Amino acid sequence: MKRRHAVRAVILDDHHHVLLLSHHLDDTTVWAPPGGKIEPGETHLQALTRELDEEIGLALTDPPAHIWHREVTAPAYLPGWDVAINDYYLVRTAAFDPHGSLTATQLAAENTHGARWWSPTDIQTYAGPDLFGPHTLPALLTTLLTDGPPTQPLTLDT
Repeated sequence: MKRRHAVRAVILDDHHHVLLLSHHLDDTTVWAPPGGKIEPGETHLQALTRELDEEIGLALTDPPAHIWHREVTAPAYLPGWDVAINDYYLVRTAAFDPHGSLTATQLAAENTHGARWWSPTDIQTYAGPDLFGPHTLPALLTTLLTDGPPTQPLTLDT
């Protein structure tokens, strides 16, 4: 089985806004935490550090808490892969204007088309056509903000 392992950062600012990146998939836009594939030889932290620099220009200063783990076994979910594995880490920082080391053209080649800070209310009340990744992100963020990070990563439903 072809397995794609990725890391993602749930980035929260001082006002609990979360930074999400826009990905266009066919006729759908999905807003998801920044991050990406772990390259051969990289640790989770090395991959997360590289991805955050490339996509949004954020340097990690402390090892982030591992908060969620998700495995999706469905070839249609991520074409070319049998299993998609995502590990999510909590990063707290002051709000900033995201600009990574990759150009807009390079980001577009990776299917990334912009960034936005979302307030908890914006996410909870969003009724537009766009989706969130993972699909339970609104509820997950509510729990995270209410209860704090879990002591062990939560395994998310597919």
